Amino acid sequence: MHNRIRCSGCILVGFALLLLVGCGARHDADEKYVFVSANIHVPYWQAAGAGFIQAASQMKVRAEFVGPETYDPKGEQAEFERVMKTKPSGILVAPANPELMRADIDAAIAAGIPVLTMDGDSPASKRLFFIGTNNYQAGVMGAKVAVKEMHGKGNVVVFTMPGQTNLEDRLRGYRDTFANSPQIKIARVVDIAGNPRVAFDTASQIVGKEKDKVDAFICLEALAGKEVAEVLTRYNVKDKTIVAMDTDPETLDWIKKGVIAATIAQKPYTMSYVGLTMLDNLHHNPPRSLQEDWTSDPFAPIPAFIDTGAALVDKSSVDTFLAAQQAAAGSHK
Repeated sequence: MHNRIRCSGCILVGFALLLLVGCGARHDADEKYVFVSANIHVPYWQAAGAGFIQAASQMKVRAEFVGPETYDPKGEQAEFERVMKTKPSGILVAPANPELMRADIDAAIAAGIPVLTMDGDSPASKRLFFIGTNNYQAGVMGAKVAVKEMHGKGNVVVFTMPGQTNLEDRLRGYRDTFANSPQIKIARVVDIAGNPRVAFDTASQIVGKEKDKVDAFICLEALAGKEVAEVLTRYNVKDKTIVAMDTDPETLDWIKKGVIAATIAQKPYTMSYVGLTMLDNLHHNPPRSLQEDWTSDPFAPIPAFIDTGAALVDKSSVDTFLAAQQAAAGSHK
């Protein structure tokens, strides 16, 4: 079943890219696409921005990558509202707070501006569809690593940011997988509120006072894993499991050192690259209504979800991943 899910995602991505063949000559001077990110200074989002700008360059359209410089859901909302007033040809957005963004996304759709979500979704909004990771399966993937590393028993602390649909789906994947190992217990769920210092301080408190009560640290977002690894190293703690998320350089370095057991590699570059190509197609070949719910229509002109895939990176595969990453970076210069 899982293979079928991944395969269908690949087919949809391929379909999205095929839509763009030969479209470079049809653009006009007023055409512009905008990607509103959750935090433009995080390496993950910089990779996403690079994919968006690369697609725009290849297609010879104007594009803008914007967003707050720190984790700031209200700042992201304000940026989306500013962008909407410029009447772009399409908007790709990664909602930090899905409910906060809901009304603005709906307003853009009502104004005739196609809106797609990526990485994090706003499923109750009228966005056309979501592009990103199958986050439930990402949680299952990480949980299997934790179960193996913990030998099926122990207490877990989870670092997350409640309210984000992608992180909630990952946590659900962890919970469902841990249910098959009843000796594993999620003892605490920590809201880091987009601040890596919270992860560092919480891990320091645990190591200083509750070390024997916690066996693993699960990080559902990109910021916490390297902070926990730093704390465990400073305190010379070697018997704890860390499962991280995403592939910023520090996280990969801690995997090479054997401090982080594994991380889940997403594809933000691909998400935004495909996002721009789909927005372009929607601009030039719009469906009969942007406000129609196409999810249950077997003849819908758009998908409900594009799964861009994810992969496990651990000590056995980190060097291969880094080599592929460097080769890809060189080819896009």
